[in-house]
Amino acid sequence: MWPKVKKCLKKLWWFIWEDESIWSWLVNIVLAFILIKFIVYPGLGLLFGTSFPVVAVVSGSMEHDGTFEDWWSSETALCESHRCQQGTWYTTVAITEEEFQEFSFSNGFNKGDIMVLFGVEAENIKTGDVIVFQSQQKADPIIHRVVEIDENYVFTTKGDHNPSSGDIDQNIIENNIYGKAVFRIPFLGWIKIAFVYLLQLIGVY
Repeated sequence: MWPKVKKCLKKLWWFIWEDESIWSWLVNIVLAFILIKFIVYPGLGLLFGTSFPVVAVVSGSMEHDGTFEDWWSSETALCESHRCQQGTWYTTVAITEEEFQEFSFSNGFNKGDIMVLFGVEAENIKTGDVIVFQSQQKADPIIHRVVEIDENYVFTTKGDHNPSSGDIDQNIIENNIYGKAVFRIPFLGWIKIAFVYLLQLIGVY
């Protein structure tokens, strides 16, 4: 009995690691997905204290156009009903240019980046932190920067690239926060974006 099992295991090992067929490649992709989905991802979540330890950035809401100075002085914000510079908008929430430059990810980040998150308690979140949260207005989690915190630890955020804080950025409570972004891996998220797009094309997603 054992020699037969050993022989089958050797064949399976060769098929996965040595075989160059398309079927071997497909099996490897499925195994990699299972490993990441059910072992690596939950393990990171346990280690980092969040159910979303790694997220792919799927929108351009945190992108900066050009240098920091280019972005800060760009007239891409809305102050009440008129167009204004991004820097002018941030002064309305008492954030100066010097303060912003001390924030984490002060130059923003791009669609297609991967962000690593740590779980965080509300009292440890500061203005300028980048958080991932769930909004009642959108099904997918959102990653934006905290711009205001009230005395009850209710948060307001804004995407750096966005003209102002929208409805999705208002009244964010601790229970809706998945974590704080602490590390950025450029471009790797395009793998997920491309995969989801492919699933959408074939009508699966």
